[in-house]
Amino acid sequence: MKRHEFLRELHKATANRNYLEIGVNDGRSLRLSRVPSIAVDPAFKVVTEIRCDVHLVKATSDDFFARDNPLAHLKGGRHPVRNLRRGRSPVGHWRRTTLDLSFIDGMHLFEYALRDFINVERHSDWASVIVFDDMLPRNVDEAARDRHTGAWTGDVYKLVEILTRFRSDLVTLLVDTQPTGQLVVFGADPASTVLSDRYDEILAEYDVPDPQKVPESILERTGAVRPDELLRASFWRPLARARNLGLRRSRGWDPLRRALEELTVN
Repeated sequence: MKRHEFLRELHKATANRNYLEIGVNDGRSLRLSRVPSIAVDPAFKVVTEIRCDVHLVKATSDDFFARDNPLAHLKGGRHPVRNLRRGRSPVGHWRRTTLDLSFIDGMHLFEYALRDFINVERHSDWASVIVFDDMLPRNVDEAARDRHTGAWTGDVYKLVEILTRFRSDLVTLLVDTQPTGQLVVFGADPASTVLSDRYDEILAEYDVPDPQKVPESILERTGAVRPDELLRASFWRPLARARNLGLRRSRGWDPLRRALEELTVN
């Protein structure tokens, strides 16, 4: 299954109410959205019809997230929580807008992708779905930090190991899409500061010169799930229901985690 076909089906499976995309390029992935969306790219050149309510942001993702209320386009970024007992919205009682589906396909260097994840996670929660593109380079040249090939993934594949090492609370699934795979992340915790606190440490360890020593497990796609298996998994509907009901992590995360871990074993 090709990456855009998988992303199209993922929109359906997640039943997402909003969408964030980092790295618009010509708009081929953005055109799949049918919900209120924000798309960020410092040099986008959209050449396809867009069929959603979208805020196109011509900026780097770092600059975008530095804005006051960057998700304002999505229902105003914040909205008051209704007091169900009294039927009114108390002053100063606000609920933040949470991202349902995010697609990270920006600069193909791991440190940029890591910062994008840190920023996206602050606006997500356990029922959000976060997707990285280009996570399974087909050869060492394609994975170089200094681009010298036509097709180029860069070294964003390092996020697989980084998230596994530093954020074992997350569940990460490599997906065997064509041409260069994707990584789907579940269980975001907006309160976590582990990655931002240890960013400099991670950068010092993983920023190494070319040629990159790409793990065989990445090149051979070991453990990557088939996209059709992920898409037909039984947890999507309960996940969307839990998200729409605003269930707390304590009530919904453990069953989802078990279902995801069974998928990786099978």
